[in-house]
Amino acid sequence: MVSERSKRADAATEADEATGTRQEARVPRGPRRIDVAAVLTGAEGLVVAGFGVVSLVLLVTRRPDDTTQAATLAATVLALSVLPLAAARGLWLRRRWSRGPSMIVQLIALPVAWQLGRNGGGSLAAAVVLALAAVVVLGCLVNPKATEALGIGRG
Repeated sequence: MVSERSKRADAATEADEATGTRQEARVPRGPRRIDVAAVLTGAEGLVVAGFGVVSLVLLVTRRPDDTTQAATLAATVLALSVLPLAAARGLWLRRRWSRGPSMIVQLIALPVAWQLGRNGGGSLAAAVVLALAAVVVLGCLVNPKATEALGIGRG
């Protein structure tokens, strides 16, 4: 029985021969769940970085009661955005080290989502999105195919 993937590959080869062009062979990226984890982790990092940028803008455009505290908050939030962004890039590039930092980010995101949810209102929607993203990423990264693709668990 010929698989659907084989049929598509054969059709692509025939199309290349008919047009006289040759497509470069694609290297398989591995489990798509790693891509999902990378995208979600990167989105979390971008949101955190966005909060840092907003904090900086507010520091510059308004007069905070305590400039040092406002500057420290902005710098801390921007620094905290580096971990999920680096982990996302590492996952996208299939780096073995990236799984741990991404999982740490998700484990930190769960209590943050819980606290957001306790505030209610618009925070509840943000809490649900954050919690779902964290659970999906954790599920993707503990999957045996993902750990194997990242080279984790090999003797």
